[in-house]
Amino acid sequence: MTSRPVVTIIGADGSATNKTHPLPNVFKVPIRPDIVQTVHTGMAKNKRQPYAVSEKAGHQTSAESWGTGRAVARIPRVSGGGTHRAGQAAFGNMCRSGRMFAPTKVWRKWHQKINLGQKRFATASAIAASSSAALLLARGHRVSTVPEVPLVVSSSAFGVTKTSAAVGLLKGIGAGADVEKVKASRKLRAGKGKLRGRRHRQRRGPLIVYNPDTDNTDIVRAFRNIPGVETSSVYSLNLLQLAPGGHLGRFIVWTSAAFEALDKIYGSETEPSALKKDFLLPSAIVKQPDIGKLINSSEIQAVLRPVRGGAITKRGVTMKKNPLVNRQVLLRLNPYAAQYSKAKLGQTKLNEGKPKPTGEEFSKLVAEA
Repeated sequence: MTSRPVVTIIGADGSATNKTHPLPNVFKVPIRPDIVQTVHTGMAKNKRQPYAVSEKAGHQTSAESWGTGRAVARIPRVSGGGTHRAGQAAFGNMCRSGRMFAPTKVWRKWHQKINLGQKRFATASAIAASSSAALLLARGHRVSTVPEVPLVVSSSAFGVTKTSAAVGLLKGIGAGADVEKVKASRKLRAGKGKLRGRRHRQRRGPLIVYNPDTDNTDIVRAFRNIPGVETSSVYSLNLLQLAPGGHLGRFIVWTSAAFEALDKIYGSETEPSALKKDFLLPSAIVKQPDIGKLINSSEIQAVLRPVRGGAITKRGVTMKKNPLVNRQVLLRLNPYAAQYSKAKLGQTKLNEGKPKPTGEEFSKLVAEA
């Protein structure tokens, strides 16, 4: 028996083999959508290509101001005559055929630096999220026919070299429904992107992760023409592929060799990674996130200090007792209340038809009591 849960290795036909592998430590990392979203935004910015309008745009005309005294604005005007263009205002951003305000420049700050530790945390968190079937379904993947998540397939099954064989393999392991969903989602892009080499848009399908050291290198060629299916080396996992759009829960198909290499790549919470310098897997600071359950636990309730004046506990919230209702609390706050009650001061029968006692009379009544 192992101290960690194990994952079954699936064969090419989707049936379980007699081989298992302990779940790597990276799958126990806290799932942090905030860190993933921040890192994904920065990485997406680093893929942008600089753009700018022409430096000559709006200034390719011979225009000069007419100056003052001609009852027109001093904006530069096109010289010449005989056409509508002559005398028209030029250059300004408010003018027809003029330059834009603050023309864009290619030396804009396009890229964004990202902490290496944050990038590693985000990658590990995205890998951990890929083992949750609920997150996969919430992201839109069709994994109801998949035998197990995370899905680990024997490396021998990935000896395919043809696209037709790769499609058959995906159908055999239960990922065919996800590929069909991608094919049905292909739509024409709205806007000018149609003219710029990205005419269509579609959903993401399974991500095939392989080990280039031991797996067949023809995997990339066999799967590259299947819509929505992507491949990646286990040594160069990219957050843009693990969490497209910054959304956790990518459907990943691991080869058995790639799955075995995860412990060497990411290490554990106590043992550093063999490939990433000074990197330990992050651990959750709060093991129990249910704060209400923590407060109401018998261990914490046993050592709570009572509030001055007595205290009662209701749903983990400490409240003061009402001295107008609880006599013990009233006497603790005002010891004279007992004498006041014994002398029956302030009651209606003492005051019926009589004026209120003065200070001396009040003291005398108290002394007699």
